Amino acid sequence: MYYKIVRNDMANSKLITGITTLFVVAAAMLVTLSAVLIVHLSSAIDSLMKQAETAHFLQMHAGEIDTERLALFAEQDKRVEEFQINKFLNVDGSNINIADKTLAQSVQDHGFSIQSEHFDYLLDLDGRVIEVANGDIYLPVSYWKDGTAKVGDTVTVHDQSLTVAGFLRDSQMNSMLASSKRFLVSEQDFAAIQRAGTMEYLIEFRLNHLADLKDFEEAYAYAGLEANGPTITFPLFKMLNALTDGLMIAVILLISILVVAIAFMCIRFTLLAKIEEDYREIGVMKAIGIQVTDIQRMYLAKYAAIAGLGCMLGFACSFLLRDTLLENIRLYMGETNNTPFVWLFTIIGLLLVFLAIIGYVQSVLRQFRKLSATQAIRFGTMQGKVGYASYLNLSSNKRLPINLFLGINDVLSRKRLYATMLAVLLLATFMIIVPQNVSNTISSKSFITHMGIGDSDIRIDIPQGHQKAVATIMKTLEKDTAIKEYTVLTTKKFKAITDDGTEKNLKIELGDHTIFPLTYAQGRAPVAQNEMALSVLNAEELHKKVGDVMSLVINGEKKNLVVSGIYSDITNGGKTAKAAFSDHSTESVWHVIYGTMSNPSQVEEKVKEYTDAFYFAKVSGIDDYINQTFGATIHSIEKASNASLVIALLLSVLVTCLFMKMLMTKDRSSIAIMKSLGFTNGDVATQYVTRSMLVVLVAVLIGNLLANTLGEFLTSKVIASFGAASFNFTINSLAIYVFCPLVLISVVLLATIIGTSRAGQIKIMDHIRG
Repeated sequence: MYYKIVRNDMANSKLITGITTLFVVAAAMLVTLSAVLIVHLSSAIDSLMKQAETAHFLQMHAGEIDTERLALFAEQDKRVEEFQINKFLNVDGSNINIADKTLAQSVQDHGFSIQSEHFDYLLDLDGRVIEVANGDIYLPVSYWKDGTAKVGDTVTVHDQSLTVAGFLRDSQMNSMLASSKRFLVSEQDFAAIQRAGTMEYLIEFRLNHLADLKDFEEAYAYAGLEANGPTITFPLFKMLNALTDGLMIAVILLISILVVAIAFMCIRFTLLAKIEEDYREIGVMKAIGIQVTDIQRMYLAKYAAIAGLGCMLGFACSFLLRDTLLENIRLYMGETNNTPFVWLFTIIGLLLVFLAIIGYVQSVLRQFRKLSATQAIRFGTMQGKVGYASYLNLSSNKRLPINLFLGINDVLSRKRLYATMLAVLLLATFMIIVPQNVSNTISSKSFITHMGIGDSDIRIDIPQGHQKAVATIMKTLEKDTAIKEYTVLTTKKFKAITDDGTEKNLKIELGDHTIFPLTYAQGRAPVAQNEMALSVLNAEELHKKVGDVMSLVINGEKKNLVVSGIYSDITNGGKTAKAAFSDHSTESVWHVIYGTMSNPSQVEEKVKEYTDAFYFAKVSGIDDYINQTFGATIHSIEKASNASLVIALLLSVLVTCLFMKMLMTKDRSSIAIMKSLGFTNGDVATQYVTRSMLVVLVAVLIGNLLANTLGEFLTSKVIASFGAASFNFTINSLAIYVFCPLVLISVVLLATIIGTSRAGQIKIMDHIRG
């Protein structure tokens, strides 16, 4: 029986059934994609790091190294499972030619390495440990992705020609957010090019238990071992690998949740519209003794069929987008080894969507219990309570056109009815604006200040061993009229005394941090001689907050400094500090110079000039730095935000059409009365347009407010999980306050016109009865 009822009902309302099914398909598809992407990303990262046997603790070091002392430390520390030292030949990009193009414009450190002996293996694209032949070279997979190189290209370094045999996955330096990249060559070729660059070292440890990582890190620092470079640990490697695709997945997950919510609103529309159409028949069924539960099952059967069909179609449609969205994850991390978990979470997601729809439909159908059979048979439509806006009455209206007045008055009189449409358009506004704000923020130049880098035009990195050259560079900048402003920041290593009295190595960047300030999660930049700021990771590890006292050993004496601020940082392992005091007792580790141009259009020219003049330094334009470091992340978020915009607009059109159909079904008698009084079809359409425009304007205003407050709060929590504790939207005012609202208002207007186009078919005699 239910099969025939459902089949006939769907055949008689193909449009409404189709649109409702489409909403369920969209919700199921996005939920499925979210589940697939989350499981794939997490499991692929785990698989990559397991196959490569990623180091638990990495200390990058430039300068002299005592391998015997390090080996003795590793042997004596019972927490250490394995230990090795990998050579990293840092070659300037201008000395590397790939297919006759240099890497001079690259902001990365380019390190030639041989395959690791014990762990931290470099893998090919099939997940196997690479065995490189003489004359061959394997490049980072990102070089293939951005078109820098392809298999068969010739790489020339120090008059040595090598052939690109393939591309590698590096579990430690895969991400573009990692400042270094490794090129894999054979031992023979490595020996032949050693004079081409500066030898650095990757001092790596794997521990028996990862839980001992913090204690081991403290022990390494306390032993006073080599530490002239960033210290990076296993959790940070994992975070860097997850960041680019993780942010895109977070946006898709947000869209999924909002689409599910809108799908529920759509189901409510269609269900109420169908109940309005069938109201007299429902009354007759109740009058002849059919149980309410049996009547409810008739409707529930239909929506169970729609939900089931929609979930299956959504699951099928997810395959159309799955490969595209997984492309980046598969390229950089490989396939997942947890395919059963992918299917499990997919099925769970679909079941949740199905059960949520059934539960929601049941809650809407409860109103059948309050239905009066007598009223249903007599009036043929719901006789809901109608409030009246006492402050708006026709006799006192002097200014508003009559159709505009009646439209506004109807919205204010039936607030509960229009609240559903308001909720849908508010969610659509939220869905449009939040992803656009996220995309605009991440692509803005100021975003780097959330990542530990000053907002400037030019950045010059000077490695250890070139301290005397700093003065020369400063003189050049001082005389250069093209340079508007600059500052020199010097990183030095000090001993910090923790609360339990132990010592910890702390790299502190000294200088004026107010010229090119960071965005601080808490507090502000250090200004006074007794102030310092800590990165989020250091603040958490040292259990410090703004206002606390931090003790340092400077020139053999203990000095107390007050923590003035806490900031996010992805550079140098994320564990950095900043201070304003002067020091001449400790050797510098490195220098960074930030500068702004009088004419920003000359940045590229100035970068080339300084690169030629200061061969030992790495000179980069900040725009290039952003593009090369965050380019993949920006592109992923941009795609997700554009998709969100299109989906929100399509859903708004469909929902508005459905709402107008439901409203006109409910108002058939009222429309007939107005037509009998002389109102034309155009007058009726104008009233409905006024209603929808009032609702969409309120939705846009409230949606904008929520997107820029609640949306920013939720986004900051998600971003914080990837390491950026401070996050504020950078808003493109023209797009957010003008373009997006106008587009949404326009599509709602179009949908209203389409939805009310059948008002002329309502005949007076069919709907006015005594």
